[in-house]
Amino acid sequence: MAKIRYLAVISEEPEALARFYVDEIGMAELDRSAAGDISLTDGYYNLTLFRQRADLMELRKETGLSHFGMDVDSIDTVLAKYRELVPGGVAVREPDGVQYGDVRIFDPECNPISLSESGFGVGQGKRGLPRIGHIAIHTLQPQRSADFLTALFGMRELRTTAERRAQGRFNCFMGDGATNLALHPYYRTRDADGFALYDRIGHDGLEERPEDRHFGFHHFGFLMRDAAQKVEQLSHGKSMVADRPAERPYAEFRVLDPDGNGFDLTQNKGWEVDIDKWERVD
Repeated sequence: MAKIRYLAVISEEPEALARFYVDEIGMAELDRSAAGDISLTDGYYNLTLFRQRADLMELRKETGLSHFGMDVDSIDTVLAKYRELVPGGVAVREPDGVQYGDVRIFDPECNPISLSESGFGVGQGKRGLPRIGHIAIHTLQPQRSADFLTALFGMRELRTTAERRAQGRFNCFMGDGATNLALHPYYRTRDADGFALYDRIGHDGLEERPEDRHFGFHHFGFLMRDAAQKVEQLSHGKSMVADRPAERPYAEFRVLDPDGNGFDLTQNKGWEVDIDKWERVD
């Protein structure tokens, strides 16, 4: 199965953001580009912080989480399947450098997905702690996105999806054996006639601003030892932190980094990364 091993973020000040993830979370610097982009790693993931600029070739140039990437055995095989699933689907060669994969494709909602055959500069990778274990995306049709990821990459829909369906919700949760990918509906509620409704529900105790409800990539998460102690440290003026609701199946805490990007921290709850396979730190 293909594996998610890359996550891209656009930042006005990638230097300051990189310092936060190295000093406070424990990531290591992997590489820098001449343009000021910085790639970090947890030993398995490539987390690239792109400097926001006019010539950055992204569909969406606003700051925040931008796209993810899949480490695959054969890009040619994936592209052949992609063109079967999406006739006329666009595939783009990415620039050279550790900050990129080899080729980029797009999911049914135009979210970019980078493809690499070499682990995005991390190689085989070694999963230690702390490590990225979760990515969440706001979508219009979570099930359509889930079906696409299953057909193209072999990702599996998790039992947590069925639990949400039983609650009348439309979230889909996917796993590749190492990462939990949550596909959340951008419009979360519907009226009796099936029309989607605007709502003002906040995220996990943090006051939601209008700009927080953005379409596409929303937050990610780290599995780490001593998560509660780290949250206590971050709470002392370093970041906004909130407990996640007890009824949520994943993660104990939500944190905002210096750019306002949300990420979860978990130790005991963990994430389901494959069917009935949970990753926790006991």
